[in-house]
Formats: sequence, structure tokens, C-alpha cells
Amino acid sequence: MKIYLNVLLKKQAIKLVSVLSLFIISFNSLATGLLQPVDLSLQPLEIKEHHVNVVIEDGYAITSIEQVFFNANQIDLEAKYSFPVPNKASVGEFTYWIDGQPVTGEVVEKIKAQQIYSQEKQAGREVAITEKNDYINFLSTIYPVRAQQNVRIKLVYIQPAFIDMGVGRYLYPLEDGGTDKASTAFWTNNDVVTEKFSFKLLFRSSYPVEQFRLPKHPNAIITQISAQQWSVEINNDINNNLLQTDSQLNTQTGTENFKTTLQTNFTNTNAVQHLDQDIVVYWRHQANLPGRVELVTHKNEQTDQGTFMLTFTPGDDLAPITEGRDWVYILDYSGSMQGKYNSMVEGVNKGLEKLNTQDRFRIIIFSDSAKEITNGFVYATPTNVEFWSNQLIQQKPNGSTNLYDGIKLGIKSLDSDRSSALVLVSDGAANVGKTKKQDFLKLLQQKDVRLFTFVMGNSTNRPLLESMVKVSNGFAISVSNSDDIVGQLKQATSKLTHEAFHDINIKISGVRTDEITPEKIGSLYRGQQLIIMGHYWGDGIAKVELTGKVSGQAKNYQTEFNFPERNTTNPEIERLWAYNKIEDLENEMAYFGHNNDTEQAITDIAINYGLVTNYTSLIVMREEQFEKNNIDRNNKKRVEKENNAQAQRQTTAVKNNRVDTQQPMYQSPVPSHTGGGRSGGSFNFLMIFLLLPFLLIRKLKKQI
Repeated sequence: MKIYLNVLLKKQAIKLVSVLSLFIISFNSLATGLLQPVDLSLQPLEIKEHHVNVVIEDGYAITSIEQVFFNANQIDLEAKYSFPVPNKASVGEFTYWIDGQPVTGEVVEKIKAQQIYSQEKQAGREVAITEKNDYINFLSTIYPVRAQQNVRIKLVYIQPAFIDMGVGRYLYPLEDGGTDKASTAFWTNNDVVTEKFSFKLLFRSSYPVEQFRLPKHPNAIITQISAQQWSVEINNDINNNLLQTDSQLNTQTGTENFKTTLQTNFTNTNAVQHLDQDIVVYWRHQANLPGRVELVTHKNEQTDQGTFMLTFTPGDDLAPITEGRDWVYILDYSGSMQGKYNSMVEGVNKGLEKLNTQDRFRIIIFSDSAKEITNGFVYATPTNVEFWSNQLIQQKPNGSTNLYDGIKLGIKSLDSDRSSALVLVSDGAANVGKTKKQDFLKLLQQKDVRLFTFVMGNSTNRPLLESMVKVSNGFAISVSNSDDIVGQLKQATSKLTHEAFHDINIKISGVRTDEITPEKIGSLYRGQQLIIMGHYWGDGIAKVELTGKVSGQAKNYQTEFNFPERNTTNPEIERLWAYNKIEDLENEMAYFGHNNDTEQAITDIAINYGLVTNYTSLIVMREEQFEKNNIDRNNKKRVEKENNAQAQRQTTAVKNNRVDTQQPMYQSPVPSHTGGGRSGGSFNFLMIFLLLPFLLIRKLKKQI
């Protein structure tokens, strides 16, 4: 009887926590992944189901999203579906259920897709189109959504999965950044799943992983299948969770065990799941893993051309930097920073307090225009830190985002005789003043500086910021509200307190290779991986050389390994190569200007490999209509091939893709964070600025 009462009381406690959690969910961000009627006078569509399946393998992650919406209106309608563009993600599949059967879309030129959509809609037939809204989101328009009926859709994208300082990170975007008002004005804050929500992730690694964490999702069920395979699951089925909890309670006693069970098994709500918070997953590799080179290839029987992905994970041989520095803070105080500004100022103050009295700092803020708070560089004495922090707190965030003026003022008066630190922090996009990417790139090339930036939120103009740091040989760090700021701190400090590897060049001989991306590699900082992709012909032993400079001194790494004659286990890397190639071509146009030949090259690659770009779209319609419109079902065949390969891989043991075991390219182990993983609390914009004293720009003649 006593045991029964204990179990009953604990079950009631779990239910109470689930109910109480309804009152502590934050609603200050707009959720994404929504389907809304084009006619805003109609009732919004209900999100009945939202299912996410993620597979992360060495080098890339595949995300599949399936959602069910319900039209409670009494009429058929046209609806739009919005989903944020994940970082470096290529969308290759959009599926729409017609007559209960899934129909996968085909990629065609954007104008042709729009014409077909209008034609099918006018004929009253089912049709859907998926387009890319630049860097902001993917937009799908669907017709018709039947009255009082469900509509089911599926979106699949693939993206690289990098390891940094032995730590991997995956983000499933659910928050809207809130900075692009024109784009988000259409959407209402309908972020509730009423029936079923699930997030399932399968992780497979060539190397042992010792920890998995989801800092902002303590209800996630994390299972270690082996040292190289892990799974994560989040769902809102409270009954299933209670059944599992009962089983655990039968074998556990004591308060601490009960707390652990409670934390890992309660769901956010009993009946609904709010989609207003990004899901961020971290994994940490075992310490002291070797520096290495890994190769993944795809070459089928019908062609001699193959695709390869080479991943370089350097050993820890970059020396620490010990000399003093100047510090420049370039801070966004536009209107989107309201509610964050005071925390930002406090964070700047904490950062300045960490400087020694021989360091100097400047503070630049920007909104509609830029201005300097300090009058040139001032020494970081306690008196100066307090005074200028008080000056900063008197500023009130407002206006738009004149990013160009902020950067221009920030680099204007750098002292060429001192090592300088320049950090840009922004949660928005350049929307006033000069906004073209070409203007920013030319500005940065006027001075020999390196730019490092924090990219905050899902609406930030990542392509612009990443292009700027690339041309200046710096780097960008993406930050979500769901991130573990402690981990971000460790990664930033580990890079910028050590030398960097510059002017990198890759040479492959012995096997013919071509169309290697990225065309410009830039710099490599401590703990970072380098992933290059390209095409190869033939097979056999290849010599690979990686050259560059550290502190002005030439550095050379080399190894030899085999390129296989055939390999059909990883067809997805063809899409990754195509995405990277398109990105190179877009960067080329951003700098030299648009031209028809480059646009056509992007269009041809996107159609051939089934990718949604600014020039191509995915069209879905009844099967017989593809033939009538002379559209081959190439993307359908590609999707089937990729799905079959994924299923086959999951039935076999994890494959180790390392190829330099006979002739190791690196002699030292990979750098990694030491100590146990710490749980990240609620993300605070104040905390991000504790990173700032460690972020620096250095001249090429300096150590990094």
C-alpha cells in the first residue's frame, strides 16, 4: 500500500509540473513553420501534428519535417507555409499529400514554376510551390486546402555538421528573429501543436562521443546506444511518459532519483506543445582523439565522375598569443534590441572589467546611423570603465539597422602599431544606408583587418556577415536563445587566444579533381574543421597537401590515401557539393555584380541537383500533370535514392571514414574542452558580452 501511494503521489507531482509549465513558457518570440490562409480574414489553420526526424552522420545532418494542418473554415482556401532558412541548408524535398498519397516536388526555373502554379490553381487542381525568400525563409504556397479537412506536408533539408573544439552543434530553428517586420507581418502567433509533437534525432559517429546535451530542453530523452551512436527524443505524449516514469519509479527510491526522473520525463503541456523555442543539441567527442583526414565519396555505376567530401580536423599545434591588445566594440542598438539593451550594457561593463589597465577600448553603437560613445581609445582603468558604461546606458535603442556605418566607424581609427580587437554584435539585417554585400566587402578590403561577429537569431543576414568575415579572414559564431553560452565562451576564447592558420591552399595530385568548393578557404582557427568538396574522375592513390602560414611562417601538411572506384552509400553529398558551388557563385556575383551567365549556371546546377534557390522553385502537382508539363521526375528519383541509402546505412555498423591512418597528416591530438559539461541556464544577452574581451582583429603581420 505504501509503495502504491508513493507512485500515485509522484504521478500527481509530474502532472502538476506539466500543468504549471503552461504558465512559464515564454511568448516573446514568433514561432515559425506555420501555414496561414492567404485571405487574412479567415481563421488561421490549426497545427495538429509536427514531427521532426534528424539523422546526423559524419560530415552532415539530414532534417525531415512533417506537419499536419487543419482548415476549420467552411470554405476551401489558399495557404502559405513559412520555414526559416537554416544555416547552410539545402532544401531538396517538399512533399504534399494529394488524395492521401505523397507527391514529391520537382525543381524548375522560378518563373516557370510560378506559371504552372497559376495554371493548376485556375484549373482547380491541387498544387504547391516552394520558393526561397533570400536568406530569410522558405515560402510554400498551397492550393486548395479543403474546408474542414487536414493537409499534410513534408520538408527535407541537408546541411554540414561541423565539429569545433571537439564539440558538435545542431540547431532546429523554431524562433523567428523578429527583425524583418515586413516579412513577419503576415504571420500570427499561432505556435501551438494541438495533438502530436515529436523530435527524434539519431546520431552516428566514427569516433566515440562521451556526452549529449540539450541545454534548454530538460524533458528530452537521451539514449546512448553505443559510444558511437546516440538518440534523442522529445514528444508531448504525457501518458506514454507517465508509463515510462512508473517503470522507473518501481526500481528507484529516494528524493534525488525522483527529481531526476521528473526532470527528464515531463512534457511542456498535457495537450499542446508551444513551438516558440529553438532546439539546440550539443555532443562532445572523447578527449585526445587524433588529428585526422576523413573522406566520403559518391560515384555510381553509370558515370566515371564522382563527388567527394574531405574533412580536415587539425591537431592542436597553434601556439597561444601573449601580447596586449586594443578593443573595439561595435554594438547594434536598433529598435529590435529593445528589451535586450540594458543587459547588453551590463555585459559590456563586465567585459571591460576583465581587461588589464594597459589595454584600451572604444565603443561604437549604430542604428539609423553610427556614433562613438568614447572619444577614441581610452585605457581600461576602473574609473574609465565605470564612466563609459554609464554613458552607454543612457542611450535608448530605436530606429533601423545601419550596419555599414557601424563597421565603417569601427575600423576608421585603428592604431597600426597595436594589435586590435574588433567585434560586431547584431541581431538584425542591414536595412538602411548601404546594404549591398559588395559595399561591405570593399569596405573591409580597404584595411588589413579581421572581422569577427556574433550572428544572433534566425532572421539575421548570415550570408552578408559570413561573407564579410570570410573576406577579412575572420569568423562568425551563430547564437540562439537556446544555446549553452558556456560552450560558446569556450569556443570563442580557444580560437582568439591562439595563432591561426592563414592563406590556406589545397593541392590534390594522383587523381583528377575539379570544381572544388569553397574556392576561397580563408583562415582556420584553433579547433575548427575544414570541409572541402569537389568532383573526381578515376580512382587510386592521391597525394593531398594542405599549405598555409602561421605567424608569417610557411606550414605544410600532407598525406596519401585512396579514392574508391565506386561508392553509392552517400548520395546526399552531391546536393551538399551543389549548395557549396552555388554559394561560391553567389559570392562572386555579390562582389563583381550580377551577370546572366552566372545566374544561368546557378539555375542549371540547382535543377540538376534538385535545390531551391533564388532562381529555382519546387513545384508539386498531380502526377499526370508533370508529364503534361514536360517535367521529368528526376528529383523524385533522387529522393528515393537518398532514402534507400539512408535506410541501408542505418542497418550496418558505423563506418570510420578516416583515410590518413597509414600516413597521418597531423602528429598531435585534436584540441578539446577539458572538464565535465556544464548545464546551460536560460540564455541571457548579458552573458554573450562576457566573450568580448577575448575576440580580436589582428593585422596579417601579427601572430594570427
